[in-house]
Amino acid sequence: MQIRKGGCLCGAVRYVIKGEPAATAICHCRHCQKAGGSLFSFNLFVSEADYEQQGQTMIYEDKGDSGQPSYRHFCGSCGSPVVTKVAMLPGQVLVKAGTLDSMEGLPSPQVEIYTGRAVQWLAPFAGATRFVLSP
Repeated sequence: MQIRKGGCLCGAVRYVIKGEPAATAICHCRHCQKAGGSLFSFNLFVSEADYEQQGQTMIYEDKGDSGQPSYRHFCGSCGSPVVTKVAMLPGQVLVKAGTLDSMEGLPSPQVEIYTGRAVQWLAPFAGATRFVLSP
């Protein structure tokens, strides 16, 4: 069984992922860009049962296109985004891949969403299915 560890920048929040992610996705939506302070968010879709966290996160309740809430968990000390829990994906957590301790063996992205919001000079990720979506 694959074990991955990670955490926030300051180390106040740590986690362990047991097993492989169900999916990997790049999101170019404005909310992910702003929440992460970057061009996109790289997310690992992990079963909540396979995710164990030590340390407390603060939560920002966001709204997705569906109008359903997304709960963005971040470290209250350093501000690192750690996971997102989406109401429309019960039982799943979206782990921010940039918080992993090691990128070794990290699965490449399978999907890119909100590609209409991607910066024009960023090339598509090889092998990823792209979806434009509107916002």
